[in-house]
Amino acid sequence: MSATGETTDYERIGGAPAVSAVVNRFYEAVLADPALAPYFTGVEMSGLRRHQVLLISQVLGGPAEYDGRELADAHAGHNITDEAFDKVVAHLVTTLKDAGVDDDIIGRVGQVVVGLRADIVTSTA
Repeated sequence: MSATGETTDYERIGGAPAVSAVVNRFYEAVLADPALAPYFTGVEMSGLRRHQVLLISQVLGGPAEYDGRELADAHAGHNITDEAFDKVVAHLVTTLKDAGVDDDIIGRVGQVVVGLRADIVTSTA
């Protein structure tokens, strides 16, 4: 429950187990995408998955335990394009839909993610 006593989006989707499952399926899709896989070459995926679970949990109103670097710092130097960003967002939305997450929750997550574009996109190419 949130501080106001309302059920959070985090609770609505099933809490930590559901978020972990979504993040795992999301990265399976991203890594299978030939346009996105090169961005993850040499990346230690278990740590990235852990940070993503914490971040998504926080976005959904769950425990605020994200302890990763600032997103701009984490994505600096990776030359992420708008096209790659859009593909990642599309994979996230598809993964959430496939997991049965309600459209209102997907919309709120999408708003947060799209609001982070300036911190993630680092290339105009």
